[in-house]
Amino acid sequence: MNELKIALDWTPNVNHVGFFVAQEKGFYEKEEVDLTIISPLTDDYALTPAKKLELGQVDFALCPTESLISFRTKESPFSMVAIATILQDDLSAIVTLGDSDIARPKALDGKVYSSYKARYEDQIVREMIKNDGGQGHLNCIYPEKLGIWNTLLSGKSDATWIFMNWEGVEAEAKGVKLNYFKLGDFGIPYSYSPVIAASESYSKRDGELYQRFLRATKKGFLFCRKNREEAIDILSRQVPPSDVNVDLAKALEVTVEAFGTENGWGQIEDVKLQMFLDWLAKKGLEKQRFLAADINASLDLLM
Repeated sequence: MNELKIALDWTPNVNHVGFFVAQEKGFYEKEEVDLTIISPLTDDYALTPAKKLELGQVDFALCPTESLISFRTKESPFSMVAIATILQDDLSAIVTLGDSDIARPKALDGKVYSSYKARYEDQIVREMIKNDGGQGHLNCIYPEKLGIWNTLLSGKSDATWIFMNWEGVEAEAKGVKLNYFKLGDFGIPYSYSPVIAASESYSKRDGELYQRFLRATKKGFLFCRKNREEAIDILSRQVPPSDVNVDLAKALEVTVEAFGTENGWGQIEDVKLQMFLDWLAKKGLEKQRFLAADINASLDLLM
């Protein structure tokens, strides 16, 4: 049995359901993989998943596409590649409270934004504001990552970035109305988040093992399409106490189509990814221009 570890990008939620299903249903075991799933709750997000990957603490990390570029261009570069994407569609959005006076991105000028302090995040939001006719003035604060959502609900910030299929579902259940600003609606060709990232060198060295891991993972996520009640039951045993009131059935309902199909699960399209990489370069957010093929290993490993 081959032991592997994956660091989740957030506390267990609907974006992770396929990992837990594959674990519970024995899909990993059949591929001779013993997978340990690590939640950021274990260290209160002291290290990001990508940092854990760089340090060799895990074999895989869930992270946005931006992390692949960020780690490749830092002072001591670490080459990461995406071996699969969890979602084919972008289910994230910048949100404000529905009863606020911020009904469009341009109204965020001068407002407080709760940031995860990701390398390009603040500038991406500023570009959204500009694309909507604003100046791009934003006051960013950097709370503890696991508490960022609550800063919006408590009024300590005016906006933040969420997954509509998780925090958005939670807000609906609580009767909290939100204004949603999707990046694609405001001229930003955002690509994939989260992706399953791995060390480039290890993905080449252990390609056959990684393929077995991906086969089992794919089976877990696609299982959710036809077996929703069982998938929800499995996920319900993993979510933290703070999320027990999230309507898991609703969360899965708005997510499951984005998992893709038998022929498309996990695949990252070079064209879509390249549009985002070119946009980063055009806006001066990244000086080095990357080709999608440099960071996309999904087409080779998802066979």
